[in-house]
Parts: sequence; structure tokens; C-alpha cells
Amino acid sequence: MVTAPTVAIEYKTWNWQGFEIAYQTQGSEGTPVVLVHGFGASFFHWRKNIPELAKNCRVYAIDLIGFGKSAKPKPLEEIEYTFETWGNQIADFCREIVGEPAVLVGNSIGCIVVMQAAVDHPEIARSLALLNCSLRLLHERYRATQPWVKRIGAPILQKVLKNQAFGEWFFKQVAKPKAVRNILLKAYARSEAVTDELVELLLGAASDEGAAAVFVAFTGYSTGPLPEDLFPKLPCRAIVLWGEKDPWEPIKLARKFAEYPQVKEFIELPNVGHCPQDEAPELVNPILQRWIDQS
Repeated sequence: MVTAPTVAIEYKTWNWQGFEIAYQTQGSEGTPVVLVHGFGASFFHWRKNIPELAKNCRVYAIDLIGFGKSAKPKPLEEIEYTFETWGNQIADFCREIVGEPAVLVGNSIGCIVVMQAAVDHPEIARSLALLNCSLRLLHERYRATQPWVKRIGAPILQKVLKNQAFGEWFFKQVAKPKAVRNILLKAYARSEAVTDELVELLLGAASDEGAAAVFVAFTGYSTGPLPEDLFPKLPCRAIVLWGEKDPWEPIKLARKFAEYPQVKEFIELPNVGHCPQDEAPELVNPILQRWIDQS
């Protein structure tokens, strides 16, 4: 069993297409900024950034549908968990809640989400800030380039996970404090940033009805856009930040993104892993504020 976190989290809700969406907001004036989390995370993953950015900006951190405190409708039956869906969610949020174009900031798959939102709805984006963008290395177009273990093993695991009983069992094994901590210790270069609070917050939505089904649906999502599909289509400027010790999204594969004319800066963050905003906010916050001031 997964226990609910003891950390108090205040948030607002917004009804989107009949589903409750959770978000946090701070700041009363300045440029609007929308923060979008990565896979398995939530608006809490920006807890070290929101107060600092809110000193000069109107800051919104939103839970993608299927994650965090947001609703988790049944995959395929009620909603399709795709980047197009999440991009539409962000665009509607900017129109209905933010009320004007915003600087969109993403981490991991959140980067693909904000890129998709900007490409499909260019009027809602002032600029983008992308932190350790998901390379989507399990995408079907990448498989031919992967070692044979990944090339064969990933599709087999995806197929097995589609069995409801096995998928739920597997999710329960992952959604345990020890397992979450071990995953974070691999993703974070700074082990001291992996706190009990962080583990609790990540586990907070794992016991929600539908959480396992969303997990299985996304792990089986091997189509949709790659970042290199979206960069050339971006209607606005972008900055890319990358933790150089990211074990999941290798920086050596990411440096090519600096070649796109839409990318005005590519900044490498030394001794930082996959989630720079949480692991090294003292590095990330000033860069984001400078970028927002230029937007």
C-alpha cells in the first residue's frame, strides 16, 4: 500500500473537457510563466522555483491530465494520453486561466508537451525554456539504433504491461518508497537532493484510481513526435538547459539541438542530472528569470 504524503500542498482546480485539472499559482504581476512537469511527477516538482520566479512573474505550475492531483480518466475509453492531448490542455489553460501568451517551461516529457502546444497553438507561447528534454529513445523510430537488448526487450515489456493484472502489479512494485528513492538516486547527480519529502510527494498520487492505467498507457506510447520533429516548427524562441550527468537523456545526443535557429541558447549544467529545476534551483532560477525578462 502507498501512503499519502504528509507534506501539505495547496492547489486550485480547473475543469477541462469535464475533468478536474490541478494547478498552483503565485505572483500577482509580471510576465506569465507556465511550468510543466515530467513523467510521474507533478506541480510539486517546481516547489523550489515557484516562489523565486513569483517575485517578478505570474507563475502557474500545472498537473498534466493523468498525473499528480489531476483527474486520471481511462486511457482510450475516455481520453488518449498523447502529446497532442497534453498540448491542447496547456493551450486551453493559457487561454482560460492565464489569459494571455506565456513563457512555457518544461522538464523531460514536459518539454515535448510545451513544444507541441506552441507548434499547434502558436498564439499562446511567448517563448520556451526546455530542461533536459525527453529524447524519447524508446520511440519506434529509434529502436533500430538501440542495442539489441533494448530493441527487443522494450517492445516485449510494453506488450506484457498491457495485461491489466501484470501492469497493476508492476506499477505497485515501482510505486514504493524504496523503489522511487532508487530511481531518483539514478536520475539525480546530487544524492542530497533526494529527500524524504521528494519521495513522499512523488508517491502522493500513486494510490489514486486510474494511476496504474495511465502509467501503462504512457510506457506503451512509442509513437508521436520526437523533439527533432518539433524544433524546426517552433514559432518562438527557445532556451535549452541540460544537466550534463543525466543518465536517461545523454547530453551528447542533445547538443545537436543547439543547431536549430529557434534555440538561442544551449546551457550545460555541470554535475546535475535529469531534473535540474529541483536538483540545482540556484543555477536554474537565475537563468529562467533572465530568459523570462527577455521574452
